[in-house]
Amino acid sequence: MPPPIVRVPRSIWRATGMTADPRAIPEETAIAFTFNTASYAVMMATPQDLEDFAIGFALTEGVIPSGDAIEAIEVVEEDVGVELRIWLKAKDAVEFLGRRRKMAGPTGCGLCGVESLIEAMRAPPEVGQGLVLTPDQIMGALDSLFPLQALNRETRAVHAAGFWDPERGLVALREDVGRHNALDKLAGALARDGATAEQGLVVLTSRVSIEMVQKAAAIGAPIIAAVSAPTALAVRMAEACGMTLIAIARKDGFEVFTHPHRVKGSLESDVA
Repeated sequence: MPPPIVRVPRSIWRATGMTADPRAIPEETAIAFTFNTASYAVMMATPQDLEDFAIGFALTEGVIPSGDAIEAIEVVEEDVGVELRIWLKAKDAVEFLGRRRKMAGPTGCGLCGVESLIEAMRAPPEVGQGLVLTPDQIMGALDSLFPLQALNRETRAVHAAGFWDPERGLVALREDVGRHNALDKLAGALARDGATAEQGLVVLTSRVSIEMVQKAAAIGAPIIAAVSAPTALAVRMAEACGMTLIAIARKDGFEVFTHPHRVKGSLESDVA
């Protein structure tokens, strides 16, 4: 399997002159998903935590209703990338293959296997009530993410998605060159542990676009917090599914865009 980090030669220019020193950069590999031998999508991703990726992608894209639908996963390295061979149990395989016959084919950037624009804009499931968190808890969850970003500490070039529980702290963290891949890997890690995102906070190092809301809602997350800004469509989608969307998190605070009732002390009138 390709290593997730590669060291490459480089020349460095500074005002004091030129030097040469290797640089750690993240690997990016073509990852093909097949379900019971049927091709589904190809994603560019960091070749790490691939079984988590297989499970999480299948869950957040709606291929399977739960991790129990998967019979086995094979990670097969090819000359041009990696194939994730996912074997579904008989009933789930029949349902998947029936849906697949209607699909027009995969698209880019996380919207894979969509059969129409309507499917690409699918409304995520409504999330549960979840918890009410204090601003200090939210800031603590964000702060807990950065020290554990091993790949990013070396490369400064990957995203992370983590799940924070108020009783246990940061339960899981996954990294990838793609922000939605990191979230898929997190979803898979939680599913493999028999956990859900219903009683905590999903923390993201990226901007929040529509697929991030869709994927977070698919694993039941009532709250997501990100260091960057959301898109307008992501805000509308979070509002519609009942999710609290927190973004633009900095050392001195954050901004709440939807459903502020889950943040202790928030006022509806404070949020546009």
